[in-house]
Amino acid sequence: MKIDMLGVQAFIAIADHGGFHRAAAALHITQTALSRRLQNLESFLGVKLVERTTRSVALTRIGDNFLPQARRLMTDLSTALVEIRETGKALRGDVTLACVPTVGVQYLPRIIQDYCARYPNNRIKILDHASSGVEQAVLRREAEFGINIAGNYHSELNSMPMLQDRFVLICRDDHPLAKRKSLSWKQLEAYPLIFPGTGSSNRPLLDMALGEFNLALQSFYEVQRSSTAVGLTAEGVGVAVVPRLALQTGAYPRLRVIALTHPGVTRSFVLLSRKSAHLSPAAQALYDMIIRHAGEVPKDRKLQ
Repeated sequence: MKIDMLGVQAFIAIADHGGFHRAAAALHITQTALSRRLQNLESFLGVKLVERTTRSVALTRIGDNFLPQARRLMTDLSTALVEIRETGKALRGDVTLACVPTVGVQYLPRIIQDYCARYPNNRIKILDHASSGVEQAVLRREAEFGINIAGNYHSELNSMPMLQDRFVLICRDDHPLAKRKSLSWKQLEAYPLIFPGTGSSNRPLLDMALGEFNLALQSFYEVQRSSTAVGLTAEGVGVAVVPRLALQTGAYPRLRVIALTHPGVTRSFVLLSRKSAHLSPAAQALYDMIIRHAGEVPKDRKLQ
């Protein structure tokens, strides 16, 4: 069914302005054009909406009953058009992205704050997954894009380098190592470690980087998530090898961060998106903002 919106608009204008002359002026059209629009609407509906004499204009009973419905129809249409227009400008819309947890905890918050200040009507859904989960979420279109550890990805995905994060040692302020500024990996052999487990996406990176050094590290406790290692260390269980971004500012004031050298081991993050995807304007705005921040690490994240 084809809805005559111009006719509905003309009908409402006549009712609001009490006549054809003022209604035509309000719509910036001629009275002839206004009359034609009304006639087309009445012909489409098969009823008379307006009674017109040489002296007066009045709505018929059917016109009176139809007027509130006509107003709602035009209001709903106007609202829908505004929403679509604002969505096209990224002023309104939902964004779903996937990311590994440490990025969600440390890197994204300040970007999201900037994004929300600029686009206050947009909602963001974050799927915090392990590395493989991030890739699958993007491939399955559960997320428009993702932030993941660099690696080999499905041929349907694009990856863009964005950030590097260094592995460090953390300990509590009452630990013998607490005053050290740096340590070599070899020096860790004497200490029982809280270390990424085999199911962690960090483990392959460490195994590859440290494999040629023939280290005898004591992986006394193995965890899958860096947040668990941070929590255990904060309670004095031991010392932990974690990515620098795993430490949340101010959350654990007793923890100390020690640089690990010989070698310095880093992990890289990339932005993942489907090659055939067209990001929504709201998602594209967030994607572009993340790119602009790429490579930036907050000052309190840098090792002294």
